[in-house]
Amino acid sequence: MSNIVRNPERDDVLAHVASNVRRLRLAAGLSQAALADAAGLSRRMLVNLEGGDTNISLSSLDRLAMALDVTFVEVVSDPLSEPQRIEAVAWRGNHADSHATLLGSASARHDVQLWLWSLAAGERYDAEPDPEGWQEMVYVIEGRLQITLEEGTKTIGAGDFAIYSSAQPYAYLAMDGEAARFIRNVVT
Repeated sequence: MSNIVRNPERDDVLAHVASNVRRLRLAAGLSQAALADAAGLSRRMLVNLEGGDTNISLSSLDRLAMALDVTFVEVVSDPLSEPQRIEAVAWRGNHADSHATLLGSASARHDVQLWLWSLAAGERYDAEPDPEGWQEMVYVIEGRLQITLEEGTKTIGAGDFAIYSSAQPYAYLAMDGEAARFIRNVVT
């Protein structure tokens, strides 16, 4: 699945996920089995995650945060850092030039996430639907980005943007034989 954090390094969100999930689970008074069930994950996945021994999809991290009644940022970031400046790699593609960095977060009704994405030419990211009411705002810095949604495909060039519901399957594709760099805000 293309939305898995790969090759954990010091700047990956997985650097803090294991300890954060365990700490938040214990604070909520949940067993591993109860949290896994509430998040729609297997107990084995949760055991491996808390042990720092697995990769996990971004949507599974979202479901864990919802089950713990915390934000995505609380699950993935260094508890000692400021949420406005996280700067952690959360997704890596197959090509070295394809990655997504969670830059920071700001409070909204629930949460707003600011991402800097880079997709190599021809690279595609397929996303699972977010919960109802979530939206994304994408601003293209370089290249051309194709966004495939249930209602159709949008092509966005440098200097242009799109706002849409992310409570649907969607995908990003870097077009025209060049990399696409874009800012992505996730609003919950």
